[in-house]
Amino acid sequence: MRDVYFLVLPQTMALDLTGPAEVLALSGAFRLHYIGPREEAMTSVGLTVGHIAPLPADLPDDSLLLIPGVADSRHQLDSAPAREAQLWLQASRQHVLSRRWSLVCVCSGALLAGRAGLLDGYRCTTHHDVLERLRQQAPAALVKDNRIYVEDRGIFTSAGITAGIDLALYLVSKYVDARQAMAVAREMVVFFRRGGDDPQLSPWLRYRNHLHPAVHRAQDILAHEPEAEWQLEDLARQVFMSSRHLTRLFREHLGLSVREYHEQLKLAVAQQRLQQGMGIEKSALAAGFSSSRQLRRAQLRWNS
Repeated sequence: MRDVYFLVLPQTMALDLTGPAEVLALSGAFRLHYIGPREEAMTSVGLTVGHIAPLPADLPDDSLLLIPGVADSRHQLDSAPAREAQLWLQASRQHVLSRRWSLVCVCSGALLAGRAGLLDGYRCTTHHDVLERLRQQAPAALVKDNRIYVEDRGIFTSAGITAGIDLALYLVSKYVDARQAMAVAREMVVFFRRGGDDPQLSPWLRYRNHLHPAVHRAQDILAHEPEAEWQLEDLARQVFMSSRHLTRLFREHLGLSVREYHEQLKLAVAQQRLQQGMGIEKSALAAGFSSSRQLRRAQLRWNS
């Protein structure tokens, strides 16, 4: 059994706390503890966490310290409890550097760790909305863009909200085994475990930041059946416009063609199938590619 200590501050993001806690608890391999500068703390959704133990002088060897994110981190991390936690983390810095225990940050929890100097010289990430703030507040940290999670020498950081569940599943896989992580994922009805190199903003979300209803409808149709052999004319007919006009709108609002967008969706499906244990040929066919060779060519186009 490995000890995990959750650092609970006022306005802690509820899912950043409970998501990883449920994963680790279901694995049966971790003892969970809750520590913080206050005995009670209201979370981001108005629920109060009680019986929080005081910040200890030290943590047991080989334990994990998990720092969830907080709502409205721009103000909450300047609060008196957050400053008290930051001083405690600064005093614990040598324990992290010597790897007596490991640090796990979810979402804006990385900001608090960064302020305490715990990320200096380490590769790390956080939620895409606060990446620039992490760079500003921890200029010596090696901040990585658009990652689900990053591991570097005993320091684990992740993007926000559901990415904390992905990171916790990875911790189960790392400290227990992959079979147990898969069992927990099934218990929690997690469709598949994302890897650390997967982008935070997948093709399903990245190109949705526009307001054109017809383009959204076309995207919905493609996303519903990404493995289908969509012809531009058929797709345009379903959204009641010409192929030429739809092509122009995709270029204008997404910055890529209909074919390129469809190919990115197919690549995302293939990657999911590969992570679920399918071979590359079956993954390619399941995603709508004609062969693994065609899949590899598509991967080269978008990864080069």
